[in-house]
Amino acid sequence: MIALGVDPGTRRLGWGVVHREGSRLVELGHGIIALDPKQPLAVRLHRIADELAEVIEAHRPDVGSVETLFFNKDPQAAAKLGHARGVVLFCLARAGVEVVEYAPARVKRTITGNGQADKRQVALVMKALLNLGQLPDANATDALALAVTHLRIEPLIAALASRPQASALAVLAASRRPRRRLTAAAARRLLGLAAR
Repeated sequence: MIALGVDPGTRRLGWGVVHREGSRLVELGHGIIALDPKQPLAVRLHRIADELAEVIEAHRPDVGSVETLFFNKDPQAAAKLGHARGVVLFCLARAGVEVVEYAPARVKRTITGNGQADKRQVALVMKALLNLGQLPDANATDALALAVTHLRIEPLIAALASRPQASALAVLAASRRPRRRLTAAAARRLLGLAAR
């Protein structure tokens, strides 16, 4: 499975592609789409769409992993981030790439074991885990962490979907929806709830 992680932004958008080969994770590429803050927002969003489409075409990911929207103290900054995130979701959907979303605390917990880890801790784990020569830019590191998070969680989602009695989450889902098998989408929603 190939996962593309995207860390949206209207000044710097990070992307990272990771391939799972058995139990091994291999980094296939990462980078930044650097945007000029002096340009109109519409122009920057157009550039995000064009350059992200090139990344998707080059790597052909099976899944796109994006951080869930969080509320910023600055409403204007949150709105701009929402626009960039919307373009990312649109590009992935247009290319037929499945989209998954993870809360920031879930990503940190999956990567470092600590939902309150700082960016440097995440970066150091990513460098060691993916055998990177040097620490990538913070936005690219966040994107790689999103990709790795999905590649680590996806086997659990698949197991939950195939064996609904295998965990407490599955029992909870069964009690909410009697006589219905736990789907992968339902497992994702439950894991998302647990991450908050």
